[in-house]
Amino acid sequence: MDGVPTKVCPSDAVKIPERVLRRDQERLEELERRKNAKESQTVSEEKIGYFRAAFSAEKANIEDLLSSCTQTDHQKAIKVLEEATNKIQHLQKFLNDSTVFLTQYELRQAQESLQKLQGSIAEKRAEVMPKKKFAFRSRTAGTSLQPAVTPSSTEGQLQTDPGNSVVDSVVEQCGFSNVQNEILIKHSEEIQQRDVLLSHLTNCKVRLYGSPSTLHIKNVRGCQILCGPVSSSVFVDECKDSTLVLACQQLRTHNTTSTQIYLHVTSRAIIEDCHGVSFAPFNWTYHKLDDDFRVSGLDPKRNNWSQVDDFNWLAAGTPSPNWAVIPESERTSSWDTAEPKA
Repeated sequence: MDGVPTKVCPSDAVKIPERVLRRDQERLEELERRKNAKESQTVSEEKIGYFRAAFSAEKANIEDLLSSCTQTDHQKAIKVLEEATNKIQHLQKFLNDSTVFLTQYELRQAQESLQKLQGSIAEKRAEVMPKKKFAFRSRTAGTSLQPAVTPSSTEGQLQTDPGNSVVDSVVEQCGFSNVQNEILIKHSEEIQQRDVLLSHLTNCKVRLYGSPSTLHIKNVRGCQILCGPVSSSVFVDECKDSTLVLACQQLRTHNTTSTQIYLHVTSRAIIEDCHGVSFAPFNWTYHKLDDDFRVSGLDPKRNNWSQVDDFNWLAAGTPSPNWAVIPESERTSSWDTAEPKA
């Protein structure tokens, strides 16, 4: 009848197709995802921007400090070099703490800057501090000189080649160079908070008890090297067919092949131009190891041994073929009885 409103039944209401509702929901979720991604990117960019500014300022500060270091005042030069070294260690820690948001490019650039600073300190030290002569000690029978290597009671002396010599640098840096088929040992009082260099070693078994400031391993072959906690970084270059047992804040490995690394690292391990490198957790124990961890400042409970960055492998989501984890069944567990490779 005209003028009488028509009653609408619920069944007569317009139904929105389910696919339309689902598409609308997906659109809203995509907008929310983009919003979150944009906010996250903004935060990340802000962090990277702060890192760049802070890192560059401190780098310039260290460079100015080194430029003020001269030979005219020996005591002042020593203090300046110590201060610069401490600043570099703090800058390294700042970098380590920032790796979670830095890009591979930013990380590589910062590492290269730190290496240049460390090289500048070494050059400045050589320039302003008088060098002592190297001590060449021949391995001949009947010598009255104190031997450079003192084997422990649990590790037998290997066959010695009388033609070999050990060269120990006594200028700020200690270690072993140009040695073959030897057991080489340094104790805490010799290396504590010092820069240690191991170079041009072949078929040697090395024990470093204590907490060095930094450790440099270069041109070694067929060696077994065990070292106590290193306060800052371990740098490895040109290492082949060897086993390294290390604890450090950061590990940087170059041009290394067929080498096992038992590692405790509180930041990350970095490899570059490496092949056939494998990792397992640090498992060496010795008397006063806990004391050396305290001296080093490393956290014994924080170990990122399996977090390895390969600068030659940038494919996200695909494991690098240049390194692997050592299977538990194949890991060495007792280092006192293990012999170096022949």
